[in-house]
Amino acid sequence: MARDRGVNKNQGVWSLAILLLFVGATLVVALGARASAAPVGATPLVIRSAYALPQGKTNIDDITGKYHFLSPDDTLGILEEEGKLKGYIEITQGEEESDDVLSYEIVAGLRQNDHVEFKTNIIHRKYYRFSGKVERGSGHQTDAPDYLRLVGDLETVTVKGDSGQESVEKKHLVLKCIGKSERNEV
Repeated sequence: MARDRGVNKNQGVWSLAILLLFVGATLVVALGARASAAPVGATPLVIRSAYALPQGKTNIDDITGKYHFLSPDDTLGILEEEGKLKGYIEITQGEEESDDVLSYEIVAGLRQNDHVEFKTNIIHRKYYRFSGKVERGSGHQTDAPDYLRLVGDLETVTVKGDSGQESVEKKHLVLKCIGKSERNEV
């Protein structure tokens, strides 16, 4: 009798193993990989990676860097520390302005998974708010142009003098990171 339980137990383990291989092979085909080229031992890894991140998502560990902002001469600099964002936005002023560059400090910012948002301080009754997501760009290496992108809505907020009332101009933007080759030019 004890011998029969051992046989049944082994049959259950083998049945489970075959089921997992079948599911794994199905996932490999569904993900677009060639099932015939995938080694049998790789199937459980494919299953694990398919569940680790939702389809179409990539794990971006850190978004620290410089990004193009509203014009080619404007820069967004971000430092990420444990999900909190610090940094600045540098806006180049026209020749008729007294300041060459206005540097807006990021006073509140956070990142949770792919969601990014920040707010700057006020200079000359204006500040910026951004809410969007981080995603991979077309660059293939971390120091390549457009390796990361911030995609979302930028609000330029102007505070009216006496009333304190805010007027908001909203734009949907794609802010591309500046590559190593571009940094010398910026």
